[in-house]
Amino acid sequence: MRVAVLTDIHANREAFEAVLADLEGHGIDRIALLGDIVGYGGDPEWCCEKAAELVEAGAVCVRGNHDSAAIGGPEAMSKFARSAMDWTRTRLGDAHRAFLAALPLQVEDGELLFVHASANEPGAWSYITSDTRATPSFRASTARIILCGHVHVPLLASCDIGGVVREQAFRQGLPIPLLRSRRWLAVVGSVGQPRDGVPKAAWALVDTGRNELTFRRTPYDVAKAAGRIRAAGLPEELAIRLLIGT
Repeated sequence: MRVAVLTDIHANREAFEAVLADLEGHGIDRIALLGDIVGYGGDPEWCCEKAAELVEAGAVCVRGNHDSAAIGGPEAMSKFARSAMDWTRTRLGDAHRAFLAALPLQVEDGELLFVHASANEPGAWSYITSDTRATPSFRASTARIILCGHVHVPLLASCDIGGVVREQAFRQGLPIPLLRSRRWLAVVGSVGQPRDGVPKAAWALVDTGRNELTFRRTPYDVAKAAGRIRAAGLPEELAIRLLIGT
């Protein structure tokens, strides 16, 4: 099975559409959305509706902290994130909010665990930024492959049979063998607001048949997405972040 893993779309219609178009050339069997459908970007309605459409067609989708905030959750946020969230709440209708509210915090599917932030405390929204921070997720779950978002910067870690967790180097676009002698955790990066200095949408392809994971990037119309943010009257800093990928 070939699973496309998308996360942190953040109301960026241009990035979401570009990745979905890119999937058509990769023989995808299933799509997994790891949360934060809304927040920061200028098209929360469309992104919610597209995510709901994908779920109706069989996609997995879990809830992120911005999704939770959009339906009234008390999640802590930065000044710019809070400003965007206040605006987002005015844009969402009852159907959008009902969709976000119904999303689970995590979904386990065979050897795969899908979660927005971490497997140990999915609703605490902790950040996995290193092998040390990945360790609690390995201890909390027996899944062989844990797939996360939230951080907006791709990361790969493995856990050996003795429980030792190590961060693993990787190259974008090259398949990574997921050796069965180890368990794996991947932070996929962000479709709609990458923060690793590359202003392209980030996603991952998991091939369970070949036992491989590939971190991928898809170019999109960044200027148009930034224009939507400006047109909505959201902070200029959010538009600039898209343009420079940080």
